[in-house]
Amino acid sequence: MISLTAEGSAPAALRRAALEALQRGEAAAAIASVERLSALLSAAGGVPQAQARAQAELGDLWSVLTDHAAALRCYERAVELCPEQPLYWFNRAAIRRFVGDLAGAESDYDRVIALAPGDAQACLNRSELRVQTAQRNHIAELEDKLAGAMRSAAAARQQIPLRYALAKEYEDIAEFEASWRHLSAGSILRRRQLQYDPQIDLATVDWIRAAFPASAFAGSGCPSQEPIFILGMPRTGSTLLDRILGGHADVFSAGELPHFSLAVVAAVEQRLGPRPTRQRLIAGAATVDFAALGADYLRRTRPRTGRTPHFTDKLPINYLYCGLIARALPNARIVHLTRHPMATCYSIYKVLFEQGYPFSYDLTELADYYAGYRRLMQHWEEAMPGRILTLAYEDLVADPAGQARRLLGQLGLAWQPGCIDFVNNAAPVATASASQVRRPLYDSSVALWRHYEQHLSPVYERLVRAGIRMD
Repeated sequence: MISLTAEGSAPAALRRAALEALQRGEAAAAIASVERLSALLSAAGGVPQAQARAQAELGDLWSVLTDHAAALRCYERAVELCPEQPLYWFNRAAIRRFVGDLAGAESDYDRVIALAPGDAQACLNRSELRVQTAQRNHIAELEDKLAGAMRSAAAARQQIPLRYALAKEYEDIAEFEASWRHLSAGSILRRRQLQYDPQIDLATVDWIRAAFPASAFAGSGCPSQEPIFILGMPRTGSTLLDRILGGHADVFSAGELPHFSLAVVAAVEQRLGPRPTRQRLIAGAATVDFAALGADYLRRTRPRTGRTPHFTDKLPINYLYCGLIARALPNARIVHLTRHPMATCYSIYKVLFEQGYPFSYDLTELADYYAGYRRLMQHWEEAMPGRILTLAYEDLVADPAGQARRLLGQLGLAWQPGCIDFVNNAAPVATASASQVRRPLYDSSVALWRHYEQHLSPVYERLVRAGIRMD
């Protein structure tokens, strides 16, 4: 009988091989290793706890590979083998949320909280699954847990998700002052945890503008027409737009892919050596082999992509790379999704992100980052007139069919009615909007920030001083 846990075992070797292949951007090799591991584990015996742990680790790998159906099967098996382990229920809940089984996800989070009452993240995730009502919410339970967390040594670690959960649930029942009180307190605690220098992000805009002036876009890259990049600030409706485009028969929704930035770093490190400073990385990116960069990006997206004429990459932060995308993939489409500045900033501020966006927990830093983003997008539009398609979130919500038709025409795609049937789109969604896009289209979030106008005044004043128009 094989060992499921020993460091030198066959399963351990296959796990390492899969992770190493992912680091190299070789998804097909990683999938092959995980498939071999899956076959090996299906024939393995051992105590239930060891089998459950092995299945959960396999589920983690499938999740990284975005095969949510396979990951769900593994987590279901782990729960069956070891139902007393809250982590397995937590992971199954996350996958159920991604695939649209929101009721199943809520039931799983309830089980996590019953097994591990101190799991504040499970409380937050559960709160985000649906719109809470005055008759059905978790506010009393959350307030009680918060009071306990404030008396414990783990106060900050538990307080932060609990406060974000309370902010969300109070907002749902229109208790806006209570919502802001918890949101503000939670964001302050989160910011204290981060080692973040906002000046580096602001300087990055200047470094990019200097490295990619208007004269830098001559030459040829990889000729592929497959990618459709959806970019801009987070929380501007990119998931909604991705669902619309993904409803087209010629478009595969690949989600938020890290592959372009990874390909850029690999190309620059090949020339400059490992771990250059950000400024050197940006300067070096302007001198890479752009055709090779575009080809490497496509390679990293395989084998998920390549089976339809187009695929979407909706990683918002790709707005930093518009110049590189235009050079490396001159036939790729770039769609810039915009939203009212205050609505954008508030929508970002109220989310506790698992990773990234460290600027989002302080109102001044958030406003400064937004101003820098707008300055860079203005540079791209001036340097590459007509290259970037722009779509406003407010217009998309007000007229989804009309805006979808217009955008599809600009992308060279024929209209298909399935594009606006995004509620019934079964494709997984693994972003902060995973629950919202499962609901019929609503416009209540367009002006939600106005309930907090007074509290958001530091953002408004700073953006106005930066020359950002509010109309």
